[in-house]
Amino acid sequence: MLPSRPTAVLRFLLGVLAALPAAALAAAADNWLGVAHQLAAGGAAVDFTPHGTQPGLFYDLDPTNDCAGCHGASGSIGKDFRPFPTWSGSMMANATRDPVFFAALDVANKDVPGVGDYCLRCHSSRGWYRGHVVKTGGTANDVTLGAAGCLLTGSYDWEDTLDNDYSGLPCHYCHRLTDSGPGGAAAMIGNANAWVDDEACSEGDGSVCRRGPYDYAVGSPPPHAWKYSEYHTESRLCGLCHDVTTPDTDQGPLKTLKLADGTDSGRPFPIERTYSEWLQSDYAVPSSPVAATCQSCHMKDSEDPDATACNVPGYPNRSGNLPVHAFTGGNTWVPGILKGEYSDTSSIPGAFGGVGRQDAFDQTVAWARETLAQAAAVETTIAGYTPPGSGAGSLQVRVKVTNLSGHKLPTGYAEGRRMWLNLQVKDATGRLVFESAAYDPASGVLTVDAQARVYEALQGIWNHNGSGACDVVDGSGQPMFHFALNDCVAKDNRIPPLGFRPATAADPNGYDTRPVGATYAQTAPGSGILVNYDTVDYAVPVPAGTPGPLTATARLYYQTSSKEYIEFLRDEAVRNGTQGENAMCSGGPNRPFVVGPQERTRGQYLYELWSRPSATERIFADGFDGTAPPAGYGKSPPELMQVASATTGS
Repeated sequence: MLPSRPTAVLRFLLGVLAALPAAALAAAADNWLGVAHQLAAGGAAVDFTPHGTQPGLFYDLDPTNDCAGCHGASGSIGKDFRPFPTWSGSMMANATRDPVFFAALDVANKDVPGVGDYCLRCHSSRGWYRGHVVKTGGTANDVTLGAAGCLLTGSYDWEDTLDNDYSGLPCHYCHRLTDSGPGGAAAMIGNANAWVDDEACSEGDGSVCRRGPYDYAVGSPPPHAWKYSEYHTESRLCGLCHDVTTPDTDQGPLKTLKLADGTDSGRPFPIERTYSEWLQSDYAVPSSPVAATCQSCHMKDSEDPDATACNVPGYPNRSGNLPVHAFTGGNTWVPGILKGEYSDTSSIPGAFGGVGRQDAFDQTVAWARETLAQAAAVETTIAGYTPPGSGAGSLQVRVKVTNLSGHKLPTGYAEGRRMWLNLQVKDATGRLVFESAAYDPASGVLTVDAQARVYEALQGIWNHNGSGACDVVDGSGQPMFHFALNDCVAKDNRIPPLGFRPATAADPNGYDTRPVGATYAQTAPGSGILVNYDTVDYAVPVPAGTPGPLTATARLYYQTSSKEYIEFLRDEAVRNGTQGENAMCSGGPNRPFVVGPQERTRGQYLYELWSRPSATERIFADGFDGTAPPAGYGKSPPELMQVASATTGS
């Protein structure tokens, strides 16, 4: 294992800082964008990934297709329980094919030049450790190209073979993670600050160990090096990538959290806190009735009576003891894009044929829908009703949404991700009397009326517009999503998990995970534990003459990416003068690409995927002999999670 090490860029940075005008240094705390651009003029000014094992591994990270030979399906047998086919359609497996990621990456690199090294460490672990991003294991690549992913080898439509970095988190990465580093250095949480085993294994064939939850001291060992790892049964392994904090650079945190009044808390800005949300809930308490690890929910054991990890005869049956590598969350939109864009490119001249996996992508989407359906419960009750007579009447509706997941709902990457309640009231004839949070699938617009409940985290830049507040819109009132520059939270009303305690010994004020702009009551006065549900009361005017009974129906929806987010990524590419991908990456491996954005900016490409009519919509060609436009994937269609109705008595 290679230790974390100081870099030559530190010495360079000190020299650059010394040369900067005093005014520029004084402005550093409030103008990271300007300072970052000044520093970037000299090259790699800041090391955004100084901790954990660095690029330059002695044992390369093997491509996942090498594992598929034994851990793949046998025809249709094993496609829903063996590691490769269940992993291969997941977002974890395709994190470096995700068009949303790349559009956001371009914005981040413009805001803080070079920060893409920090982003790609999680999204292309194989490319990063092989030295195909910014670091090569002792020297530096071209920072601008590397941080943009332009030095990754392979292509979006390659299978996960030897020279392809466009995958995600491969088997060989996760199964080489260790809970300690050189000299007993402790495992870290967040930002992919991982320790990767890089030594010959004492068990098996003498190559590097594949670590996992099985001990073969008794039984049939695998044909490769292996080592039992309790770490792989624990949620903290997942916390490596699923607690995300502002880059912990070699100069300290890039951004620190500012409170509502502008007070700097001094805490590194918390971007995502899925692991911490779990850790601070009853799900992390072993004695709790709901105790569960991340693996318990996202890698459920297969109950198939024929479940085996390997397709070679003679290995143990693992029914009830085989974690399915599904890794599903709520994303049903992007797997569909990946299937349509990269599964089969055999008809495209110069393309590499495609990754296949059509069934795996479909399976991931189906599993994500199951996960969403199990994540919440919705109850609708009539709290009061005054029937209309010659004048108007009124209806009071109460909707309760309970979080049944082991973290906030929704959780994870906040930008553009949201969940909302749609309430419709209809009369006895089925006519719509009232609606809150109406969504138009044709335009992608969610109407946020005065009573609408939208669950989301809105992160922003404090005083960006001179407002003396946490600004989440720009000077013209347009929503903005500056992942790398955010330093405050304007809103976080996402529903806590059961037993959630925002305050911890390390964070006594609960700054990292507490609700913002919303109140969740304590389960008991002074307990510090928040309820895991939200209750919404609606006041519905009922026009005179409306025939009863009235039926109130609440629907809970989840959406991966909002219209506002997609349009921001498109427009930011224009504002920043970002080049089309092939031009930006000119000279990079295998360029120009004939799939993906090509001559478009990544933001424009994503917008086109979002805005084109889906294959299920009726598309009119340009005249009788014209060619229909390529089918799109819908405007990140909302997924219905739960629905519940209540009816008045008359």
